Amino acid sequence: MRTRGLRGALAADTEVGAGNVLARVLAHGADPAGPGLTFDTAVDGHPAETPLTLGRLDEMVAARAAWLHERGARPRDPVAVWAGAAADMVLSFLALTRLGAIPALMNGRLRPEIAAEYIRRLRAAGVLADAAHAAALQGHDPGAPLLGEPAEAGGGDPAAPPHYRHHDEDPIVITHTSGTTGVPKAVLHSHASLFAATRHLLAMPQAQGTTRILNALPAPHTATVLMVNQALGNRAEMYLLSEQGGERVLDAIQRWRPDGVFGFSVTWAELARFDLSAYDLDSVRLWFNTGDCSHEPHVRRLVRVGSRDVMTRDGVTRVPGSVFIDGLGSSEMGHSMFHITHTVDTDRYGRCVGRPYRFTKVAVLDEAGNELPPGQVGWLGIDSPSLFRGYWNDSVTTYRSRQRGWYLTGDLVHADADGRYYHLDRAVDSVEKGDGKRFFTALSEERILAACADVTDCTVVIVKESDKVVTDVLLELAAGADPTEDRSARIRAALGPDLAATLRRVVPVRADDIPVTVTGKVRKVALRERYLSESPS
Repeated sequence: MRTRGLRGALAADTEVGAGNVLARVLAHGADPAGPGLTFDTAVDGHPAETPLTLGRLDEMVAARAAWLHERGARPRDPVAVWAGAAADMVLSFLALTRLGAIPALMNGRLRPEIAAEYIRRLRAAGVLADAAHAAALQGHDPGAPLLGEPAEAGGGDPAAPPHYRHHDEDPIVITHTSGTTGVPKAVLHSHASLFAATRHLLAMPQAQGTTRILNALPAPHTATVLMVNQALGNRAEMYLLSEQGGERVLDAIQRWRPDGVFGFSVTWAELARFDLSAYDLDSVRLWFNTGDCSHEPHVRRLVRVGSRDVMTRDGVTRVPGSVFIDGLGSSEMGHSMFHITHTVDTDRYGRCVGRPYRFTKVAVLDEAGNELPPGQVGWLGIDSPSLFRGYWNDSVTTYRSRQRGWYLTGDLVHADADGRYYHLDRAVDSVEKGDGKRFFTALSEERILAACADVTDCTVVIVKESDKVVTDVLLELAAGADPTEDRSARIRAALGPDLAATLRRVVPVRADDIPVTVTGKVRKVALRERYLSESPS
């Protein structure tokens, strides 16, 4: 079937959801010899970085499903998956959902004691862990049996596994929030919820930059599950990275020649450390960001490279400069809720995340849950079919995040009169000064980066100590920048007089100490522990 017709058929298919996209794509007549997925590690003797066909991918998934079924995996059984390779994560997800089980995908960087406690709280039926993570669990009790390594599952009989028929509300995957400061929250999505955004996008014209995708999103994250299903539905090629450091991403772009690169804002901050003109990035038409919205200087560096198609009087023409689609999302949202497109010709930044997607409703709320008018800062509320179904085994936290039918994301935003939204900060990272004033870390970082061309990234930490507010700024300097230069005056001017009056210190940080492949809030915690644990001299 032609890709355009297949996309429409999938969008209209009431049986398809996040748990059976692979099976439904084949059922609708997709060519088994067409694109499946590409991994950066060898899988079942298949070489790394060599594309799998759709049919071969289906066989691998079926073999793993049979192996898991033999070991007792049944519908609605939560099974924890803790591994480092993208192939282990994605293939385990596809196999467990084929059985109707619930894969609980875990960040490979969790501390072992936190990982074990998280698995206990899941009340998991079993654990899949690669050798390194199985060894890390030794001495800790996860409360569930170790089923084996994900790679071992490839030895199952692909003709043997049963196919579970999903209902819309069946639990389909558990992912989690960051585990930096404690046990992460377990985010549950259903068959329908995690396909709601994909269904909408399949009904729309396919965007440029979505036919050959480099996935630089962390493999255990909700975003990777989404992107895998979108790639399968679009019949796109997708190469999944297990590591998302800047050098790894740039190397993969040059060798694999994607037209789209998907990642988090931390990925673009990583790329800002490099002179991008020294790399062959011409294949890239699209950079797609989700999670935290991205800073203007990082976006501007990216849209200057690559190329894109534009419509002219002479037809479609390829021109220099790529497209960057920004937004704001989280595991709980099930997809970015907003979108804004940047090119070299656009100039709307200031942490503007754009307008909501058509499948969602958003509002700016006061603390009582009343909607606020444009221009007033409040809590972001979401109502969307893509929303998560709750925190697994934690109804208290689930219901605390809901108010008057809205899911409260924990973000502070405001809207303008034209319906565009601006993200100011995570509420937990902001500080109330009093007199109705609040200080925002993310917005402050945006302003500092715009004012300091010799700074590639920064972290602002604002805290209340006794009866006063103090602000610390950590700067990652560009190559060749003078680490002894006093940048305090520039930073105070960027922060504005009220926040500048609270500035305590400006600290240069080493690039090697910047945590990679984590979200902005995790970076704040890690950098604060390393650089700000002692009082300033």
